[in-house]
Amino acid sequence: MAILTSMSVFDEVNVFLDRASERLGLDDGVREMLRTPWRELQVSVPVRMDDGTLKIFKGYRVQHNGARGPYKGGVRYHPMADYEEVRALASLMTWKNALVNIPFGGAKGGVQCDPRTMSEGELKRLTRRYTTQIEHLIGVNRDIPAPDLGTNSQTMAWMMDSYSQIHGYTPGIVTGKPVELGGSVGRDSATGRGVAFVTREVARDLNVAAEGARIVVQGFGQVGSWTVRLLGEMGCKIIAVSDVDGGAYYPRGIDVGLLMQHKEEAGTVAGLRGSEPITNEELLELECEFLIPAAIDRVIDERNAPRVRAKVVIEAANHPLTPEADSILTERGITVVPDILVNAGGVIVSYFEWTQNLYQHQWEMDRVNDELNKIMTRAYKSVKERSDYEDITFREAAFLIGLERVARVAEMRGFI
Repeated sequence: MAILTSMSVFDEVNVFLDRASERLGLDDGVREMLRTPWRELQVSVPVRMDDGTLKIFKGYRVQHNGARGPYKGGVRYHPMADYEEVRALASLMTWKNALVNIPFGGAKGGVQCDPRTMSEGELKRLTRRYTTQIEHLIGVNRDIPAPDLGTNSQTMAWMMDSYSQIHGYTPGIVTGKPVELGGSVGRDSATGRGVAFVTREVARDLNVAAEGARIVVQGFGQVGSWTVRLLGEMGCKIIAVSDVDGGAYYPRGIDVGLLMQHKEEAGTVAGLRGSEPITNEELLELECEFLIPAAIDRVIDERNAPRVRAKVVIEAANHPLTPEADSILTERGITVVPDILVNAGGVIVSYFEWTQNLYQHQWEMDRVNDELNKIMTRAYKSVKERSDYEDITFREAAFLIGLERVARVAEMRGFI
C-alpha cells in the first residue's frame, strides 16, 4: 500500500474526489473543474499587539465552488490554518452542502495565528482587519462566513459589525452570531447535535444499543463537548475524552455533569477526579463501539490505523483520517462515517440562520432541532442506501451523491 503522508491535505481530500469521479465516469475536464477552487485570496493582516509591536498575520478566503448557491464556510484561527488546509476545507464544504442538499457552495477562511495566546483586544483587531481585507468577496448572496476552529459567536459579531460599517447593517453577512444580533437559537449545539443524530442512526442500523454503548471523543471544543453532552443524554457510556492538554479515561463511564463542571473550573478535561490520565494518541486506540475524533485533521494515519479498536469511527472533525488510514480501517471491517455527513449540523443550522435573517424572523428551538433532525436523518439514509446498493463505503457513497449534485447543477448552468 502506498504511503501518502507526503501529500498535502488538499491532495488527500482530492483522493476521495478522484475515486468518486472515476466511479461516476466523469471526464478529465469535468473532474478538473470540480477539483479546482473558483477563487482564492491571500491577505496580510497587520495587528497592533498589546505590547505595542506590529505583527503581520497571513489570512485566506477560498471560494471553492459556487454552482449550487452562495459560498458558505467557516473562518478558523489556528497556527496550521495555511493555504493548503483552507482550500482543502473549502472543497469539503462544497461536497458537504451538496450532500445534505442545502443551497450553498463551498468556501473556507482562515488566519494563521494562535488565538489561545492572544488577548480579546488583539483578537478583535485581528478580526476587524481580516474582515476589511476580504469584504469585497463576501456578501449575503455571495459568500457567508461562519465560526470554525478558534472562532466563535463573538468573532462573528465583530465580523458583522466590521462589514456593516462599510455596507450598512447586514446581519445576514455571517452566521453563528449571538442570538441578540440575529443568530439562530441552537447554533452553538448544532454540529454536536448532528453528530449525535448520526451516531443514533448508525447504532440502529448496526443493531448496537445506544444505551451503554462505549463512546470515545477526541477533542472537547464546541463540537466535542456538545457531542458528549447529547450522547450522554441518550444513555451512551462516555469512557474517554480529551483536549489539547490531555485526556481522561474512566472505563465504567464518565459522569458528564462532573466532567462539564471540571472543564469549567480547570479549563481542561485532563485531571478529572477519579479518571485515569490518557494521551490523545492513546485515546484513539481504546476499545469502544464509537470513536469520535472531534479535534483536528489527520489524527489517524497509516501508523496508528492498525491499532484502532473501535467498531465505528464517526468523523466529527474535518478530515481526521488520511486516505491510507481510511483504506486500512475499511480493510479491517471498521465502519467509517465521513465528515461531510457527520459534522454538517453546523452549516445546516447556519442555513436556517441565514434564512431567518433574510426574513427578519426567528425560529423557536424546537423547530430548529426538528428541522436539523429531518435533514441529517434524510442525508444519512441516502448515504446508507447508496452504500448498500453499490456495495461501497459510506465515504464513497457520500462523495458520489455530492459530486452528482454539483456536476448536475454546473451542467444546467452551462459551466460544463
